[in-house]
Amino acid sequence: MKWIYITLMIVLMYSVYSVISTVYIRKRNDRITRRVNVPGTIALTFDDGPDPMYTGQLLDVLGKHGVKATFFVVGSKVEKYPEFLKRMKREGHTIGIHHYTHVSSWFLTPFQLKKQLEQSRMVIEKVTHENPIYYRPPWGHFNLSTLFLSRDYEVVLWSHIFQDWKVKNGGDLLERMKEADHDGSIFVLHDSGTTFGADEKAPQYMIESLDAFLEDAFEKQIRFALLTNTVSKEQEVNGQ
Repeated sequence: MKWIYITLMIVLMYSVYSVISTVYIRKRNDRITRRVNVPGTIALTFDDGPDPMYTGQLLDVLGKHGVKATFFVVGSKVEKYPEFLKRMKREGHTIGIHHYTHVSSWFLTPFQLKKQLEQSRMVIEKVTHENPIYYRPPWGHFNLSTLFLSRDYEVVLWSHIFQDWKVKNGGDLLERMKEADHDGSIFVLHDSGTTFGADEKAPQYMIESLDAFLEDAFEKQIRFALLTNTVSKEQEVNGQ
């Protein structure tokens, strides 16, 4: 009985530290950005890159339509592929932190989480010569220490998530993006298929759907917003 009690206490403590904290923070905390403060716009954000196969293709599509986006990058990948961050900065995109390795905050101690943030900040700053000011934890997972340790950043989640990391969700991705509202919405998409639970070829479907979506957005005169300098700046499709 003693070991059962101890086990239950450990499970409860872990749940409070991880899952319960995530649910509470995502529902109750007003420090979390879920929409931009520019009505009638969409903010495009991309997680999990840079990726040697897909990030360049994605940047080509964004450049084709004159749309800027925010990239929440993995620090260890930045070290491998710094040229993509240089291009992002050169082309006017915003770069944020998505941990040094793609690991959930549920499995990180406060010390480990602090290290993930610091390492990511350092590698991004080394490449871009700018401090990142935005942070999105992988899978949107928080723990009890997240808000304190990330107090120097604006924590950004999303209003729309499309599960585009799975190939099976690529078939109707375009329609689901078209159906989503554009009243300060934050879309989260993924430009790498190498993370846990993702399909390696899924980003190709995302990029094709995004290209078509932006073409449609241009015709409908949908506007886009860019996260930059803690202000959501409005932009028109095709850079107008």
